[in-house]
Amino acid sequence: MFTIGDFARYGRVSRRMLRHYDAIGLLRPDRTDPATGYRYYGAAQLARLNRIIALKDLGFTLQQVRDVLDERVGPEELRGMLRLRRAELAEAVAAATARLAQVEARLRSIESEGHMPADDVVIKTVPAVRVAELTGTAASYEPQDIGPVIGPLYEELLPLLEGAGVRPTGPGIARYEDAPEGGGAIVVHAGITVSAPVGPVGGTGVRVVELPPFEAATIVHRGAMDDVLPTAQTLARWLDANGYRSTGYAREVSLECPEDRSQWVTELQEPVAKA
Repeated sequence: MFTIGDFARYGRVSRRMLRHYDAIGLLRPDRTDPATGYRYYGAAQLARLNRIIALKDLGFTLQQVRDVLDERVGPEELRGMLRLRRAELAEAVAAATARLAQVEARLRSIESEGHMPADDVVIKTVPAVRVAELTGTAASYEPQDIGPVIGPLYEELLPLLEGAGVRPTGPGIARYEDAPEGGGAIVVHAGITVSAPVGPVGGTGVRVVELPPFEAATIVHRGAMDDVLPTAQTLARWLDANGYRSTGYAREVSLECPEDRSQWVTELQEPVAKA
């Protein structure tokens, strides 16, 4: 038999925790001295303690832990729960990381308020261009909605073009427009410059379209597109300060796309006219 101090040491928990588990009936000592009130535990109780701590660390409430233990959960079931919880935690970490990146981008936009760069924005005529593209629908313009749509579209597009014998002749061009069904959804066009005839590309689902020329206000963004907010808002403030208005949907032209997304170079092209 072990004293509560020894049992806490072997179980790597606190005495206070053991007293609490005793009080709620989750892990009672093998014996309690009626005269002194001292608690004594058996080595076999380490198995239950291990399950309690494992389940608690997986995010279960103590009531849920009790319910699970009453069903006599085995090691394999615990391992299955661990795998599930690990996947949930990984997803939560990824989501939190993305949210932090968006907060950082928003903060940089706030910090740049009142600073109007004179040479970042260029007005130019963008010539007509032919692109092969796939389309999808995103819930909104928010990065967490666009990213999961446009990434897979490009991953699918390039192999389809290669299989159809269509070779890219220029940069990728992404563009967006409001979805016909409304509700804030947008149609995402993932395209790449080609010289193929306009129309469907075999039975691939890819379509070649010709985008017309237009007058554009352009700005170059350096970094991942999840971090594009400060650049896009710099462009918006420039348009407002210089008497321009947007006349349509912007394009994102990929100038450099190495594996390290922080090294991407993308030109934003906003169709404009004098206000």
